[in-house]
Order: sequence, then C-alpha cells, then structure tokens
Amino acid sequence: MKGRGDRPIRVAERIREELSVLLQRRVNDPRLASVTITDVTITPDLKISHVNYTAFVDASERKEVVVALRRAEGFLRRELGAVLGLRSAPALRFHYDESYERGVRIDSLLKHVNENEDA
Repeated sequence: MKGRGDRPIRVAERIREELSVLLQRRVNDPRLASVTITDVTITPDLKISHVNYTAFVDASERKEVVVALRRAEGFLRRELGAVLGLRSAPALRFHYDESYERGVRIDSLLKHVNENEDA
C-alpha cells in the first residue's frame, strides 16, 4: 500500500494514549485498575489494532483481567471511534506483554551473579 507513510504509526500511538486514559478514567471495572498499555500496533489498513498490555497482578488473577478486557472491548472500541475520527474504529486484539516479568527475572539473575562474584 503505497502512500501510507507513517499514518499507522501515528494512529497506533494515539490509540495507546486514548486507551490508557479510558482505562484510567472511564472504565469502572476494578479488575482493570492495574492494566497498563505498553504498546499498540495497527495493520496498514487501520482495521485491527494489536494492544499489548501488562497487569501488575498475580498470575492467578490474569485470567480475570483477560475476561474484563474482552468484556470492555465494545465500549473501548466505541469510545475510540468517537475520539479518533476514523471512518471505522479498529478492532482491538489484546495481548499480554511479559517483558516486565522477563526484565525482573534478568535483573534478579544479574544481582545473584554479582553477589557470587563478590563472595
């Protein structure tokens, strides 16, 4: 698709910003209070957006977060459509982002290695 330029990138960034605000201020589900949107990518035709999120909850509570996100998907899409001014609001596909947990694990491994070298 020639001529698209950086529009999908700009739209994805705007979706990330607006979703963060919506989750923080408009969604009243307590299961989504700990959700943080980490990244959004969107297809070149602007029809599907892949939303990466992290939730600072126990692993057992992640399923509840997924259920809550799926339940709020229609509301979030409708609100995004009103704010973004696109012909049609993109479908939202939520994906859990494990990079934070990997970072914490790597950090703890590095601390452990440093402690062993000092001893």
